[in-house]
Amino acid sequence: MIGVGPQEWLVILAIIMLLFGASKIPELARSVGKAKGEFKKGIEEGEQEEAEEKPKEKAKEEPAQESKKEEEPAGE
Repeated sequence: MIGVGPQEWLVILAIIMLLFGASKIPELARSVGKAKGEFKKGIEEGEQEEAEEKPKEKAKEEPAQESKKEEEPAGE
């Protein structure tokens, strides 16, 4: 894999400054920071929803298993 050292980072930063200009870089950094925050927030919300759904799924499965147990003795 290709390693990126300090000299390569300087070249990359120089190219970015040429492409976007020094005035746009802080705006881009803010946008990236906001996007990162929204992404983390979305992941946390998804995990919370998933955690809330698991007990509901287990509650639905338990009555189904109990009804199967009741049917077995009747079939004998």
